[in-house]
Amino acid sequence: MFSVTVRDHFMIAHSFRGAVFGPAQALHGATYVVDVTFRRPDLDPDGIVVDIGRAITALQATLAALNYRNLDDDPDFAGQNTTTEVLAKTVFDRMRGRIDAGELGPHAAGITAMCVTLRESHVAAAAYEAPLGD
Repeated sequence: MFSVTVRDHFMIAHSFRGAVFGPAQALHGATYVVDVTFRRPDLDPDGIVVDIGRAITALQATLAALNYRNLDDDPDFAGQNTTTEVLAKTVFDRMRGRIDAGELGPHAAGITAMCVTLRESHVAAAAYEAPLGD
């Protein structure tokens, strides 16, 4: 299995509901380093997993919609805690939409799996990984 990973970051504000979150129930900020790993069993006709430039551009556009936002005010997240896990799945879904729309090039359809990892500190991270088949 071949893989390529691209990286960027974004900053948000949010709060959580539920005693399990302790002091994080109050409004606070977070900066996430985001890694998106694309996987495929064979390289495309150009000998690559994905066009890295297009992947970086797609990730930047995906994160721009979240960057410097208070997620408590975002209707896309109404009624849910925007945990690192939820945000990893959100970035995954939005990147998958960009692959499906052709933004990562014509051969990106050969990507069979993707993993999105959000690092919230040097000691903690969460990820969402899934196949990209039908």
